[in-house]
Amino acid sequence: MNSNYLEYSIMKTTFRTLILIFIASGLLLLASCGDDDFLKPVITISELGLGDSRVAYAGTDLHIEAEIEAAAGINMISVEIHQEEGSSDEIEVEYDEFSGLKNMTFHKHIEIPAETPTGTYHVHVTVTDLEGYQTTVEDEIEIEELTDEEAPEIIISSAPESGMSFSSGETISISGTITDNISLAGILVALVYESDNIADTDVAGDNTSVIVMLHTHDFDDPDETEFSASIEVGAENDNNMTPAAIEGDNAWKSGNYYILVKSKDVKANWAYSNHYQLTVNY
Repeated sequence: MNSNYLEYSIMKTTFRTLILIFIASGLLLLASCGDDDFLKPVITISELGLGDSRVAYAGTDLHIEAEIEAAAGINMISVEIHQEEGSSDEIEVEYDEFSGLKNMTFHKHIEIPAETPTGTYHVHVTVTDLEGYQTTVEDEIEIEELTDEEAPEIIISSAPESGMSFSSGETISISGTITDNISLAGILVALVYESDNIADTDVAGDNTSVIVMLHTHDFDDPDETEFSASIEVGAENDNNMTPAAIEGDNAWKSGNYYILVKSKDVKANWAYSNHYQLTVNY
């Protein structure tokens, strides 16, 4: 065999080997990057501002909702709201109560201080998982001023007759319409045990002394909405945004109850319905 031909063959084989090594290294690098991307949390903002309006008002709160998936489990969720970089007008909150969850709907109302300047703000939602992987998504909102002293109006169209009695397995229901001159921000319908003597202003969605029949901050039409709320006597869980067990201080018991409907607007003006009295035989 000719020595030049042998040398050429060796060089050709070496070149091919180097090409294969280069391709394999590139594929390995891409696979590695792909694994990292696969492991990182996934965040999808579904609502920002009432009715997904991308608007918030100084002195009220910002409604935010996002779908989060974290294969390794959530460690921390943080929300940062600021104007251009370097601005001192920054709002930052962190939530660690979701630690360990892998799939969830993140729903919060973030207070916007009354002194916050109006303008365009960046919103960053960051999720860090238990393995240290982190994902941040960004969106924008407008913060505006709001002057409003008019509370929502509650009109009840259907409710139990006064003193009506309900036994285990029977359903208690109420329905109606709520309107506001600007925008609704929340509705709560609660079944309250009369002897607890809870003031209407103290009945809240996180109040473990009442049975929540309906609790929502989501409205297709923010200035007018129809509602319907119900609960079965003896139900194990309430109808809160995240259903909670009916036990402890709000456990079912026989006696006199009443239904209270309350609603607030974006300026936190509250409206309250009459008390719709009923009796539970449990």
